[in-house]
Amino acid sequence: MKKINKNIIAGFMATAILIGSGCTKLNELVPEAPSKFTPDNTLNSPAAFRAALLNLNLSVRFEYFGDSAPMLTESIFTDAAVEGTTDKTTPAQDLNVRITPTANLNNDDYNKIGRYWQVWWQGVHDANVIISRAGGITWPSDDERDKVLAGAYFHRAYRYYRLVHEFGDVPLILKEESAVNTGYLTTQRMVILKQMKTDLDFAITKLVDNGNKGEPSKGAAAHLLAKIDLALGLFDEAIAAANVAINGPYALMTNRFGIVASDASKNVVWDLHRPENKAIASNTEALYIVIDRETLDGATVNGSQVMRNCVPMWHNGTILTPGALKPGISDKITEEFPITLWYGRGIGRLRGTPYATKYIWTDNTDLRHAPGMWMNMTDLVYNQPGLKTTDAAWYGKNLEQYTAANVNKRFLNGAKDTIRAWFGWPHYKVFIGSGKTAVDKWWSPPRGTNTDWYVFRLAETYLLRAEAYWWKGQTALAMADINKVRARAKAELLTDDSKVNIGTILDERQRELYWEEPRKSELTRIAYIFAQTGKAAYNGKTYSVASFSTDNFFYDRIMEKNDFYKNPAVVTNSGNHYTISPYHVLWPIPQSDIDLNINGHINQNKGYAGSENNIPPLDKIVP
Repeated sequence: MKKINKNIIAGFMATAILIGSGCTKLNELVPEAPSKFTPDNTLNSPAAFRAALLNLNLSVRFEYFGDSAPMLTESIFTDAAVEGTTDKTTPAQDLNVRITPTANLNNDDYNKIGRYWQVWWQGVHDANVIISRAGGITWPSDDERDKVLAGAYFHRAYRYYRLVHEFGDVPLILKEESAVNTGYLTTQRMVILKQMKTDLDFAITKLVDNGNKGEPSKGAAAHLLAKIDLALGLFDEAIAAANVAINGPYALMTNRFGIVASDASKNVVWDLHRPENKAIASNTEALYIVIDRETLDGATVNGSQVMRNCVPMWHNGTILTPGALKPGISDKITEEFPITLWYGRGIGRLRGTPYATKYIWTDNTDLRHAPGMWMNMTDLVYNQPGLKTTDAAWYGKNLEQYTAANVNKRFLNGAKDTIRAWFGWPHYKVFIGSGKTAVDKWWSPPRGTNTDWYVFRLAETYLLRAEAYWWKGQTALAMADINKVRARAKAELLTDDSKVNIGTILDERQRELYWEEPRKSELTRIAYIFAQTGKAAYNGKTYSVASFSTDNFFYDRIMEKNDFYKNPAVVTNSGNHYTISPYHVLWPIPQSDIDLNINGHINQNKGYAGSENNIPPLDKIVP
């Protein structure tokens, strides 16, 4: 890995004021009044432009890190997870009630829809500043300028790809705005995607594959372009874009490598997800990562907290011993069996569905679900020291399997606590540590400290190409690409391409891309493609754009696979039921921004209050 310039990263944390102050939280689309840190007096050299690009890289990582990280919100609008918090009424569980344009959309105990809206628009603004001003200074060469432009185009396209698959039709802003604008108009999603495709077609010609880790590569731009081509229904072009990465200097990691390669108890999948291995030169699978380390200025304060978000909340006395029904688990790091050091101290915010934690794991050879890689609750032990005198037979023994028959004897609060305290999770993916114990600068017991994280990885590129082949009806080629990913994991290979469908690809994405893919965005993208093409899904249904908000593949997939949303009897300790509707295929536009846009018109998504006032969105780019 090339040396990361700590001084540039650190220095730009101050310079970021010039870019970061571009929008106000009063209205994320409207620039603030100028301060002394303005583009006029700071973006005055090639080094300053490159520093501005570094800030755009830093702003990508917000999604993965922190308590109730935004990725949690992306995950709970899917087939794979729900919000597991059981002791509050505010989390996004009853989505029909909680998700409205005027609701709290940016809070750890609610959801992070508003956070996405804010950060994506900030990134669009920051990229536009770079693009608009790149011609205003002297560059060593046109190529140096074009590489900076390519990076900015990548970042703008990345944010718009997410905006249109979270919020649908939104305003299209392609240049720096130096004055307050209250006249935005909504633009059709397809118009936006076509412009992003044009930008990425250029970016691919200028970005490189041997640059600094933590910066977008040519392979990353090709990967993003493949997603945009898929969204546009350009399946041959999506295949061509994916080929740029697949046929480039990248390869799936199939042999042991990195910091714990000599540990015979682990495997290559474990190596792939060690924090220390994600950005090393020998890792040929990483297309784009975000860098976040304790030793770097600008590291995420309080760490990733990925173990807190994704590990069950087994530590709070909820789980009882089968014998004397005594609280069985302690979270102290000094215990004889220090479970929190081995696995991290979770609170079960991300509650995987049975589909994600059980049903898709269909063979016993898959490294991603192997003992020691994937954790089941029965892999834990009763470690509460008091058991030595109150229920000695169970001290140090593995937890007894939860069943419907014994649940009331296993949990203090009955079956409801199995939502938060009893489910399996991919230990290899969320464990922040290299050896047998977690490390955490910020928290004890550990929650998950700073770590590099994959944004784009070649395994997903294969699955994107598989999807493009499937849309074209080339199921044998789709199966071959899925098997590339399965073979690395030692999973049983698929042999009958007639059984390959979009569900096959979604299943493999879930196995491979936990806490990496923004699954809600990807499900929405796929739902759009079904509506645009009219192709029948595996459920026999066809869909249309005209009825997208009331009848879509997104909702049908979730109701098929997510046992929480399809079962109205599931209720949390706080009394919440889990609900979702077809219109949740898109999130609400925050009403505050619509209200401030007094000289224009931003449409609200159908299904939400205010959509009755919508007008036709722009069908072309307006200068």
